[in-house]
Amino acid sequence: MQNGKIIAIANQKGGVGKTTTALNLAYVLSEQGKKVLLVDVDPQSNLTMCFGVDRPEELDTTIYHLMMAVIEERELPDKNKYIISNGNIDLIPCSIELSAVEVNLVNAMSREITLRTILQNLRKDYDYIIIDCMPSLGMLTINALAACDSVLITATPQYLSAKGLELLLRTIIKVKKRINPNIEIDGILITMFTDRTILSREILNLINEAYGKQIRIFENKIPSSIKVGESNLKSKSIIEYQPNNKVAIAYNEFTKEYIKNE
Repeated sequence: MQNGKIIAIANQKGGVGKTTTALNLAYVLSEQGKKVLLVDVDPQSNLTMCFGVDRPEELDTTIYHLMMAVIEERELPDKNKYIISNGNIDLIPCSIELSAVEVNLVNAMSREITLRTILQNLRKDYDYIIIDCMPSLGMLTINALAACDSVLITATPQYLSAKGLELLLRTIIKVKKRINPNIEIDGILITMFTDRTILSREILNLINEAYGKQIRIFENKIPSSIKVGESNLKSKSIIEYQPNNKVAIAYNEFTKEYIKNE
């Protein structure tokens, strides 16, 4: 791989496992010897906190400062000023300040490609760049879609999550037509899946019927487990925290399935 693949993990609905998926996918890829960069583009900063940063608002340089530098046509700072490393995984952190960028983007030139401008310079240094998107279809998510090669959609087997997919898919198609013709959809990963409940199975059938013909729905599903919350509190991926947990096993299997078709 000459240039790192940029993957946006997206769904405008919150609480569908975007951050957990970003962290665990990155961990499994890094275990395979891949160099991975995580990019937190959610002002809630959950990924940054899962990475061990307790007070993101106290960081000197975050994705907010980089995007503002591009908007104001200033030179970007040196990489070592903003990248946080943890083993084979690097992170561009985020803080609540990022929510102010949406307002600044409205009048910015080439506003949709602000994030792309930052990431293009970093592609050569990584095998994978994974963007954790915010739960909305605002300018920050549009920026992530404009910057990425492909989108991984996480969805829970609940009606609203399934319904929201339609809006997200329409947005991706618009971005493909107007801004990023190369964007592909990797597929839909079902998270927080409980095989035992009738509702889970029914919604899964609905998702398969509605999207299964045109979009890949990954065979591996990520089950629910309270251990995920515990591992996030300890600033570890679930695989690192409890490798034999069913979620850890599921993410390992999903990653194999994910990279097999690249």
